[in-house]
Amino acid sequence: MNNKQTGHFAELAARFILFLKGYRLIAGNYVTGRGTKAGEIDIIVCRGKELVFVEVKKRTNAETAAHAVSKTQQQRIRRAAEVFLGRHKLYGNHKIRFDVFLFWPPFCFKHIPNAF
Repeated sequence: MNNKQTGHFAELAARFILFLKGYRLIAGNYVTGRGTKAGEIDIIVCRGKELVFVEVKKRTNAETAAHAVSKTQQQRIRRAAEVFLGRHKLYGNHKIRFDVFLFWPPFCFKHIPNAF
């Protein structure tokens, strides 16, 4: 498998694990569009009145995975979340959280709630 394929597999695995934890998928690979200065959000899920924006990172080991989400990327994800909330007023009164899902070989993962 190449990097794109393993990254896609990591996102699918994260969706499945979140589903098992009781989260409902709202969007996958949400792109805000041109002119927003925001990026893509890998996964958006909801459980009760909590809306969670999830960044998925696949790396070669746990240490590099843990340091994979830069401050700049965090800012882009926050801007993308603001765009999403502006377009989807239904979630305006939900508690917002930013999580990270880390994956590394062979099949190890870690879900970090409130990562940033």
